[in-house]
Parts: sequence; C-alpha cells; structure tokens
Amino acid sequence: MKNGGKSGVTAFVLAGGKSSRMGSDKAFLRLGDETLLSRALKVAGTVAEEVRIVGDAKKFAPFGRVVEDVYHDRGPLGGIHAALSSSSTELNLMLAVDLPFVDPKFLEYLLLRARESGAMVTLARAGGGLQPLCAAYQEAFAEVADESLRNGKNKIDSLFARVQTCVIEEGELVRGGFSAEMFRNLNRPQEWERTKNLRLGQES
Repeated sequence: MKNGGKSGVTAFVLAGGKSSRMGSDKAFLRLGDETLLSRALKVAGTVAEEVRIVGDAKKFAPFGRVVEDVYHDRGPLGGIHAALSSSSTELNLMLAVDLPFVDPKFLEYLLLRARESGAMVTLARAGGGLQPLCAAYQEAFAEVADESLRNGKNKIDSLFARVQTCVIEEGELVRGGFSAEMFRNLNRPQEWERTKNLRLGQES
C-alpha cells in the first residue's frame, strides 16, 4: 500500500448491531469457510497493523481487542464515536461486519484518497447513498459525533456537511476498477439465503 502503508492507521470492525432483521448475530454467520467477523478482521488487517472490534466485549473478546460503546444503543454513530475515542492514530478505517464483498484493494484506495485529500471523512457514494460504514475518519470526528450523540441525534450522514468530506463518486469507483455491488450488505434471511452458497464476489 502506498503513502504510508499500514502505519498510522487503526481499523475497526463495527460488529455491535443487533441483527434484528436477520434474527441471528450476523458476525457469526458463515460465508464459505469463514464467519463474517473473521473475514472482516482479515480484510481490515490488510490495511492496518491494529484491528479492533466495536461491540460487546463478552461476546467478542475471544476474537481480538474490543471497544465498547460509550453511548449505548445509538446505532452505528455510537460505534464510530467509541472507535475514534479509543484511537491513537489520526486516520481510522471503519468497516461494518456485514459488508463481506468489500475489495481489500478498495480499502487501500480509500485510505490513499483520505491521505491525499486531508478530509476529516472519506467515503464512497454507491447505490444512490453514502457508505459511512466503509469509510476513513480522522480521529477529530469523535468530537463531532460526541456532540451529536449528546444532543440525542444518531444520524451519521447529516454530520458530513459540517466537516471536510471527500466523496468517491460511482464514476471514480468504476474508473478504479471497483463495483458498487461490493457495498451490498446482508440484513435479512432472504438475502443471506441467496448469498451464502455463492463464492464471495459472485453476483447473485
């Protein structure tokens, strides 16, 4: 990886979701010969020397260093806040556990763009929406998240207008050889049934 390699980056796998629509913990669902958690940890480890899990320590401590939410039951923003509050690096990667198709080369590209732009947040827009759960955040975003959470506001996207944000548009993704399909996540049993017997990256 160019421009600094793995040094200066901490990666966080966001595994704290309740998986209510799936009906079982997504982190431990198996896709091929590995769980979604083990795959996310492996992929995140390609771009960062230190990878941490954001979630319940009782559940995830056997699998790595765990960071627990400061603001409980506040959704992904609470997880991002907890991650950044625990970090000692300026640049931090967030990766949701239910994004098993993310290309490790895209994570390299994402961090390269984050370094080039100097933006507080660097993320892609795909499928008509921003992708804040596969994104690079500067440590300082913790303060923005904390203020929002203290005010009872849990939405992530609305915060991006307040900080310097670098958006990788779909056209740039395509030029880089990346497919927007890699942001397809697994929320419902039907999606899981369609996906679990396919090879990673294969279209359903």
